[in-house]
Amino acid sequence: MKFAYEDLDVWNKSVEFAIEVIEVVEKIDTDRKHYRLLEQIEASSTSIAINIAEGKGRFSNKEFKHFLYIARGSLYETITLLEIFRRKGWISDQEYTQLEVKGKEIAAMIKGLINSIH
Repeated sequence: MKFAYEDLDVWNKSVEFAIEVIEVVEKIDTDRKHYRLLEQIEASSTSIAINIAEGKGRFSNKEFKHFLYIARGSLYETITLLEIFRRKGWISDQEYTQLEVKGKEIAAMIKGLINSIH
């Protein structure tokens, strides 16, 4: 038996996206004073798939939509943190662009899912 969210392409892409973000962040070598930012991006990137899954497990479409909006917010937060990291020189332009492209795909998928729910 599978959980209902496992069949959602957007959930699977969000899990892969979080893994990629974590892998990029693990390579960052910065002062300990910036540790909170690294924790924040790990939290926000994983929150995307987590909220999709939690919403799918709720009892109404209205609740599911609510969690999809939260997931989208976490995605936007992640992309913003990646932009900050890029501007600080902690990640390369190429790493940023690759993750941004995947983030835009996930954003479009979340929007499509939200629009499909009545």
